[in-house]
Amino acid sequence: MGIVVHSYGARWNSKVESQKYPGFENALQLIAHCHEIGAGGVQVGVNNWTSDFAKKVRDQREKLGLYLEGSIGLPKSNEDIDKFEKEVLAAKEAGATILRTVCLGGRRYENFKTGGEFQTFKANSIRSLQLAAAVVKKHKVKLAIENHKDWRAAELVEIIKGLDSEWVGVTLDFGNNISLLENSEDVIALLAPYAFSTHIKDMGLQLYDKGFLLSEVPLGEGVVDLQSGVALCRKYNPNITFNLEMITRDPLEIPCLEEEYWGTFDSIQGKELAGILRMVNDKSFAGELPSIRNLDPEQRLAYEEANVLSSLQYSERRLGLVR
Repeated sequence: MGIVVHSYGARWNSKVESQKYPGFENALQLIAHCHEIGAGGVQVGVNNWTSDFAKKVRDQREKLGLYLEGSIGLPKSNEDIDKFEKEVLAAKEAGATILRTVCLGGRRYENFKTGGEFQTFKANSIRSLQLAAAVVKKHKVKLAIENHKDWRAAELVEIIKGLDSEWVGVTLDFGNNISLLENSEDVIALLAPYAFSTHIKDMGLQLYDKGFLLSEVPLGEGVVDLQSGVALCRKYNPNITFNLEMITRDPLEIPCLEEEYWGTFDSIQGKELAGILRMVNDKSFAGELPSIRNLDPEQRLAYEEANVLSSLQYSERRLGLVR
């Protein structure tokens, strides 16, 4: 089990003066910490890495025996290809053979209000992916597109098939698509055949007046069938990496009972909405969902670390994922 940098959202570039939880200023510090707590690798951004820094990352990674995956932004136009290619080469120099990417930094139901807006985004995303695909093919590095609260699973499969490249696949996030009214088991079943990498997470759910609340929770405490998901990913790709994305934050509001939520969806059936709401009701998280709004900075750092450690322990004890 490796660790995604977003598991340390509070600690990454933290300005908090903490003796126990000092901020991570770069990938070298993140790698050292992840090795110390027993993780098997890291997935971290490679933005603006120089060749010299990449070599330092490679040396440390090899010394500690961790794998490395990069996280990279897509080129939006031909003018961005040179920067993208330099980052691909830096990541490869550091030892990364898989680069995770996303098409949308935000969330579909928040960023777009109409189907037209979403179709424009889709066309631009496909163009960006085509530009990126040519570069990763040239350098023999795999590009893994995350289902990042933008694509429903079948939409992402359609995009992957359209690109038709052995170098482009999926970073399979186990929990994101609940926000798009898809249960995790269906999403994993659809995307696992195309997955190069994963974001392993568990999700807690509760109803609220506009829909439901969605929150990452320590592994084993939520609704995701982690054991079957891991097994299915391994079935299709025995060498797949498993990366913990335990984001410690306030619950996300999924306003699926509000009209504006539906602006970009034209094919979701009523039974899908009913199925998700029934799951939320039947498997509602006991007690309060994780929250950081009332914690001071030091408490947030401590809570974040405790959630990561708990999830690593579960992954070793119940999922058989060890360094």
